[in-house]
Amino acid sequence: MEQLFCLELLLGKEKVARLKKAFVVVIGIGAVGSYAVEALARSGIGHLRLVDFDTIKPTNFNRHLLAVTPNLGKLKAEAAKERITQINPHCKVDALNMFAADESMEKILEGKPDLVIDAVDSLNPKTQILAYCHKHKIPVISSMGAAARMNLFSIKAGDLFKATGCRLASYVRSRLRRRGVESGIFCIYSDTPLSDEPVQKIRILNAEQDNERGRQRHKLGSSPTVTGAFGLAVAHHALLYLAGDLKLG
Repeated sequence: MEQLFCLELLLGKEKVARLKKAFVVVIGIGAVGSYAVEALARSGIGHLRLVDFDTIKPTNFNRHLLAVTPNLGKLKAEAAKERITQINPHCKVDALNMFAADESMEKILEGKPDLVIDAVDSLNPKTQILAYCHKHKIPVISSMGAAARMNLFSIKAGDLFKATGCRLASYVRSRLRRRGVESGIFCIYSDTPLSDEPVQKIRILNAEQDNERGRQRHKLGSSPTVTGAFGLAVAHHALLYLAGDLKLG
């Protein structure tokens, strides 16, 4: 494909061929997930499964790649599928409009994906996704907390159980340990403690949460640059892994 000519110049035909054969499941098509999905589509991934139960809302516009006026009210997974077909029509795309939880993981991950990307921002589903992948030996890359951050250069990649500065990573580790998971989770995180971030500490109730799943949460402020950088960092390491240049776990 001509669209991948520049990538072949960088990686070589053999590695690009591996990307074309790859099957990646992305769970959470929010701010981080939308950027990750776009980069994967532009890199020639052959099969993407997109999982999200939510719709695009006005408050998504400051950071969500798919948040444009014609997409208001659309399911995020469906909007992402439409965009991918415009970018890479050779990519097979499954859009699953569903909530990620213990009872839905088998359906979400059926078909032996080469990689799972966890880009959800809720603690319980994130823990369930990571525990399932660990148990079934499915490679996974997880995004930790990108909200309430402004230090773009604090973004790091590595073992979840060694990540510092991220409150979400700490919570996830604690819950995974209760499930018997002590290692083997690769993540993207910021190592700057939230107390050191130059951002407003005010939280407001997320009145837009109109789904029936999950508890009602307080909303944190977020930056389009930092959330986008998290998503691109996730995709970058996914491509390295799928091309054979990175080991996970």
